[in-house]
Order: sequence, then structure tokens, then C-alpha cells
Amino acid sequence: MLDATNRSGGTATASPRAAASELAIAVPTAATAAPLLSVRSAGPSGFVARCTRVLLSPWSRLSLLLVLLAAAGACVLLFEPQRLITHGWPPQLGGATAAAVFAAAYGLCTVAFVPRPLLNLAAGALFGSQVGLGTALTGTVLGAGIAFGLGRLLGQDALRPLLRGRWLKAADGQLSRHGFRSMMVARLFPGVPFWAANYCAAVSRMGWLPFLLATALGSVPNTAAYAVAGARASAPTSPAFLVAMALITVPALVGTVVAWRKRHHLRAR
Repeated sequence: MLDATNRSGGTATASPRAAASELAIAVPTAATAAPLLSVRSAGPSGFVARCTRVLLSPWSRLSLLLVLLAAAGACVLLFEPQRLITHGWPPQLGGATAAAVFAAAYGLCTVAFVPRPLLNLAAGALFGSQVGLGTALTGTVLGAGIAFGLGRLLGQDALRPLLRGRWLKAADGQLSRHGFRSMMVARLFPGVPFWAANYCAAVSRMGWLPFLLATALGSVPNTAAYAVAGARASAPTSPAFLVAMALITVPALVGTVVAWRKRHHLRAR
């Protein structure tokens, strides 16, 4: 609102009350416009941040691990890798290439819950005792490392809060404090499935180096026995085959006895 021009012909000037009211209206408008602009600009990024937090949450990662394991198990059922024992290796692959491919397939199959004894027998039948042993050990360490990495990355944060039972706490403490020794026992004496030992170690606080080193060393006797048995399967009465079967049976019995005697020790913890 402007005052009327003065009678002397001067220019019109705004009254102080009108200028103050216009300023009061303009200031809130400018003050409220800035937050609206910031909300509009930060809206998509905030949504992306929330989605990222949900996808990277412990339970989302655990769900991804379960989906991957289920898919791996379905692939094993579909392709049936155990047919290698009866059908043999593809003729177009031979030598070092065949051994490398078999070691990689061995590792992936162990992640997908294929029993290692079956794979060890196949390694011995396809490549002989010595090459079969080296190939099977390579696949063993590779598969254990993949399973340990998946369990540590995708499952540890979600599963560790669930370790509340006495047995679970005792097993977790044993693996966390005495990782190398515990994994050596698990590999030397059959009884604990290979995949179960891998994922239990991943959920614990065991380090990478003790886990892989104990897996490589502790798997040698059992793997060698199965590889020799697979290589000499055509002569089941040969001394080598009989010794291999003894090396398979005796550690299994010893492991069963040790586990039976240790059950009271675990309950007392």
C-alpha cells in the first residue's frame, strides 16, 4: 500500500507498516521453500539408502545364502556329478586341464553338499592314486574356502546372536579359541559332515589361515584312502585296496569313540 502522492508533486513512498507486513509474509515463504527443495532433492537418495540398509542387513544376507545353497543343491540334482564314476571323464579333456577342471568342480560340488567320499573315489578312479589325491586335496581346500567365505560374509552376523544353547556355546568357544586344533580333529576323524564343519567354522571367530591350513593337513589321510580305493576299485582283494578301506574305517570308529567320551565334557560347560 502506498501513500498518495503529496500535494507538492513528490514521488510516492511506502509506509513503514506496509513494508513490515510485506517483509513478514516474504520471510516465511523463503524459509519454508528451502526445506521443501532439500526434501525433494534428498528424497531419492534417502530411499536408496533405506533400500541399501535392508539389502545389507544380516537377515537379508542370510536369506541370500540360503537361496544360493538351494540353487547349488538343485544343480547337483539336475546334473548328477556322481555319474563321473560310472561314465568316466569327457574324452575331450585330458591331462592337466582335466585335473584343474575336476578340482574346480570338486570345490563347487562340496559347497552344494555333495559328499566328499564320493568325489574322492571319483578322483582316484579318473586320475589314479597320486594325481587323484592332489586333485581332490585342491578341490577340498577350494570348496572349504568358498563355503567359509560365504558363511562368514552372509551368515555370521545373523546366526551368532542365536548361539544361546549350552552345546552351541561350547562348540563356538572351542572353534573360536582353538580353531586349528578343532578343525584338525574334525578333518582327521570323520563324523562331522564337511559342509557342516565349514559353516560352523564360518559362524565362529576362527581365522582364515588356521581354517584352511587345518583343512589341508587334516584331509590328507582320509582323502588319500578314498583316492587309493577309487583307483584300485577294480581289484577289491588287492593289498592296497584293503589297506585303504582300513584307513577309512578305523578313523571313523576312533572319531565315534572320542565324540562319545567328549559328550560329558561339552554338557558340563
